[in-house]
Amino acid sequence: MFASFLITFREGLEAFLLVGIILSYLTKLNARHYAKYIYFGVAAGLVVSLLVAFLFQVVIDQFDNERYQHFLMIFILSFASIVLTYMAIWMQRQAKAQVDQVKRDLEDHISTGNLWGMVFLAFIAVLREGFETVLFFSALLHSGQGISLEDGLIGAVLGIVLSIALVWALMRGTKQVAIAPFFKYTSLLIIVIAAGLLSSAVNMMQAVHIVPIIAEGIFDISHILDDRGTFGTFLRALFGYNASPTLIQFSVWVLYLGTFLFFWNRGYAQKT
Repeated sequence: MFASFLITFREGLEAFLLVGIILSYLTKLNARHYAKYIYFGVAAGLVVSLLVAFLFQVVIDQFDNERYQHFLMIFILSFASIVLTYMAIWMQRQAKAQVDQVKRDLEDHISTGNLWGMVFLAFIAVLREGFETVLFFSALLHSGQGISLEDGLIGAVLGIVLSIALVWALMRGTKQVAIAPFFKYTSLLIIVIAAGLLSSAVNMMQAVHIVPIIAEGIFDISHILDDRGTFGTFLRALFGYNASPTLIQFSVWVLYLGTFLFFWNRGYAQKT
């Protein structure tokens, strides 16, 4: 539940912060009467995101063959790992440029009376994050990490609600709240989650003999922390923890995590 909560909270915060900035900028431009078009774009983005989630699940359910389902989930897990890592490391560097571009676009739409352009700005802001959330949520559910649909949905709904509440509080408040540390350390958690998803993808590749096993169970620490126990299940759901991994699965996890933690640390070190 925590993994789905973290991802939807993070994605929701990005989307709704951008929407909040658009609404604030409308006020600054004395064009608050256009806010209804922004709200319409947000609503449309949420509806289309839910539709994408439904269609995504329908496509997955069409694969009755277990082997084909494995191939599909290998792709989803691998792709989700890449997108999560990209979002955690590189997207934050482009955040200011993205906000500045949105402000310029908004000014153009107001000056030309392009109402649909305003709707589209908010629609894209929500739909982009919504599509990513659908991808990550599906990857978590089918990662073999013990996440149930009910727990995942509870975490996802809580994440969205809390992100909306936080953005509302930020926009209503008079004091500047530091969001940068939040993005920094949630980025760190997201990289670890991405490493776990990729490890699960490798596990599925070995199950369908795409990747050789070579050495099975290179160590076993289940007597210390069993991945089927209460806390072990939590770590498996959140980080892809495995008490007895294969050589390739563990090597991929370590290499991926080490590589992108280096880029994460380097990226934030350059900002200070």
